[in-house]
Amino acid sequence: MTGALPEPSEGTPAEPAHPRPPDPSPPESKPSRNLALRLLTAALLIPLVLLLIWAGGLWFLGAVIVIILLGLREFYRLIEDKGAHPLKSFGYLAGAALPVVAYVGDEYHATILMTAVLLAVMVAQLGKAEISEALASISGTFFGVFYVGWLLTHAVVLRQFGQVAARKWGAVGVSGVPAEAGAFYMFFTLTTVIACDAGAYFAGHAYGQRKLAPRISPGKTVEGAVGGVAAGLAAALVAKGIFDVIAPSLSAGLPWLAVLPFGLVLSIVAIVGDLVESLLKRDAKVKDTGALIPGTGGVLDRIDSSLLGIPVMYYLLLAYQYLRLVRP
Repeated sequence: MTGALPEPSEGTPAEPAHPRPPDPSPPESKPSRNLALRLLTAALLIPLVLLLIWAGGLWFLGAVIVIILLGLREFYRLIEDKGAHPLKSFGYLAGAALPVVAYVGDEYHATILMTAVLLAVMVAQLGKAEISEALASISGTFFGVFYVGWLLTHAVVLRQFGQVAARKWGAVGVSGVPAEAGAFYMFFTLTTVIACDAGAYFAGHAYGQRKLAPRISPGKTVEGAVGGVAAGLAAALVAKGIFDVIAPSLSAGLPWLAVLPFGLVLSIVAIVGDLVESLLKRDAKVKDTGALIPGTGGVLDRIDSSLLGIPVMYYLLLAYQYLRLVRP
């Protein structure tokens, strides 16, 4: 037909009729928005956390219970995303009871309760109509209590480490460990862990090249981990220095020679704790465990490193006190 457009030759792609012009004003990058939200959230939460640590007692216990329940809620959602049906009522009850038991006793009594929880969950599973998911239900329920409840319960005994030392070793345990020394130990732990997280974030964005664990968390790098450890060590030294000035009696139980080893272990553990939570989220195919904390995600996204760091600090202190006081 005269005037018809020629057919495009075979193998030659046809040009689009109306190509889109380039956008002259690209939207603000998501990382900058997330960083601003992270900083704002930290500015609001950190003073509150420090106040609760300093207050101790029932205020601190109540805060730990609330965080455990919020963390368990997010964890059980991850389990449900995998198709399992955990016994959430048992999990919540056990998660709230563990810090209370530790508050009136210590971690040994909380461990006894964990045994009772496992038995109760298995018995409760016998009464469910659906038995094909018994293994997933029991495992998911109990692991949630362990991962969130039991690990974070160590914040209670770490905060009252002076009383714990007195109960374990009597008068010799009190030597060098004031009753309120736990405020310093909690401050030292959280400062080191949070600084490690922040250092890993900024060092990874600035210098990250080699992947740390690409199958678990592609965004984490070796350079970020090194930066996190360096920041954690620096924060440990700063925390010790601040308390040596404002409350030297509280920090006297952790000498300067022990600060670097403790800070190094806590920084490494913080990175491992972050990777463990990333592994759980990767398996559940979610980016964040929740949206409660702006810029960070859920409660578990914020406390993942502390979940391992706090128990490790507690048992490091027990070992140190044992070697220092019981075995001269």
